[in-house]
Amino acid sequence: MAGRARVNDATPALYGLHNLLSRSTQATLTFARLVRLEHTIFALPPTFIGAWLAADALGLPHGIPPLEALGWIVVAMMAAWTAAMAFNRIADARYDSVNPRTMTWEIPRGAVKIWQAWAIVAASAALLVVAAGNLNRLCLMLSPVALAVVMGYSLTKRFTHWAHLVLGAANGLAPIGAWLGVAGSFAAPSVFVWAAISLWVGGFDVIYALQDVEVDRQLGIHSIPACLGPERGLRIMRLMHAGTLLCLGAVGVTGSLGGWYYGGLVVCAAILAYEHRIVRPYDLRNVNMAFQTLNGWFAVILLLSVLLDRW
Repeated sequence: MAGRARVNDATPALYGLHNLLSRSTQATLTFARLVRLEHTIFALPPTFIGAWLAADALGLPHGIPPLEALGWIVVAMMAAWTAAMAFNRIADARYDSVNPRTMTWEIPRGAVKIWQAWAIVAASAALLVVAAGNLNRLCLMLSPVALAVVMGYSLTKRFTHWAHLVLGAANGLAPIGAWLGVAGSFAAPSVFVWAAISLWVGGFDVIYALQDVEVDRQLGIHSIPACLGPERGLRIMRLMHAGTLLCLGAVGVTGSLGGWYYGGLVVCAAILAYEHRIVRPYDLRNVNMAFQTLNGWFAVILLLSVLLDRW
């Protein structure tokens, strides 16, 4: 009887612990969806590329960046991503609430309050500054500029259909920031990596914008497909991705990369070619595959080609 009593006494505590863990898990998943954590596949590989190329340029053993620096670089990238995405959700809350595709997102449906999103922005921005300060003085000085760029993108779609390139430039800060975190100064390969990532992200963001052409026109949101039409938008995307490959070629030349890198670059070019083939102006069936799956593979293969070449 005493054993049974102890079990019964423990039951409320176990239920309480279960409920606490359930709420914590749900809050974590809501946060991950708010900032689209899965989309960091577009930012993490370029970040590592910048760090590894900088380590190689410095002649570090096996071209491997210092682990402490690499850790702070990842923290800085994730903090910048979180601040930018949370701010984007705040800035677009009014539009998201009337767009059928986005009205069930976290802020429109009330899962995240505006003040909570602002708290995430503030905490992430502070964390970015701390991480930058632990890298070097130049990174610390440039951290407010990085925040202004990654968060300012959300406002550019109000007045220019070239906002895709601003988004690309913001994402391009990841590899160039990683380079600065390791090397402490700019160099030609870092600039070409930034340009390549800027054009790549700006190009596939045009695909993403195909989903909202009519809604964007009604709400006055600027995008290349909404302002210039889906057909012209996809032609511009192809030019951007051609520029991406040219810039990546320049990375190989200025960074003295070899056969493994250029072999990977051929595979990346094939991925982009297939992406362009399956996307049609008024056929959205392959948008998710082109936007997320193929570009995720592009980022991973590009990183692997750099690592294999340096090793």
